[in-house]
Amino acid sequence: MYRIRIAAQSLVLAAALGLPGLADAQSKPAKPTAKPAADPDRAVAGGGDLPRGWAARTDTRGKEADIKFAVMDPGWHITLGPATLLYRPTDKVDGAFTATALITQTTAPKHAEGYGLFVGGQSLEADPQQKYAYFLIRGDGKYLIKKRDGANVISLNSAWTSHPAIVKQGPTGEATNRLEVTMDKTRLVFRVNGKEVYSADPRLIDTKGIAGLRVNHNLDIHVQSFEVKKL
Repeated sequence: MYRIRIAAQSLVLAAALGLPGLADAQSKPAKPTAKPAADPDRAVAGGGDLPRGWAARTDTRGKEADIKFAVMDPGWHITLGPATLLYRPTDKVDGAFTATALITQTTAPKHAEGYGLFVGGQSLEADPQQKYAYFLIRGDGKYLIKKRDGANVISLNSAWTSHPAIVKQGPTGEATNRLEVTMDKTRLVFRVNGKEVYSADPRLIDTKGIAGLRVNHNLDIHVQSFEVKKL
């Protein structure tokens, strides 16, 4: 009886002060947390054709019709819907090598998205057991290095990481950077504009295979040069 009387007095006091009662407070649902805006792969007009000698692999459910990859001197221009690997099957290495690309992000994406190089590409043609490692930068001056083995993806540098060597995008979204991955007998080195941003023991990454370009979704970039050399 004592507890019931105290609860009743609390309700009366809450009503007098204009405060919600216990029942009201418990019955009101919490406000839903705002969800981030969706950013689906965009449709790309005029896509679907690749320059001679090149192949493509999109991420899950990506449409090759939404890849526009065209020769545009100097180099190639890429406009994407889905995140994609672009590669020449002849760019295959086994041992010491260097892969370089001079890339310009031409417009600012809706959200920061990465682009760069991949190495060690194996089973890339629609095989679920695809393998490769990739080195990306993005317009906010950060880089990321990951390796994929089938459905498993592991970050080598933990998360997107800032580095002063990376040129950030300007007011129009444009930024030009040179990326390089070099492997010798002792180190696997990742560079941007000639500056080392990360290195690893070559045993951590299987680099035997194809080297190519990795471009995330909804990006518009120009690849002025791309080259793979055996050392």
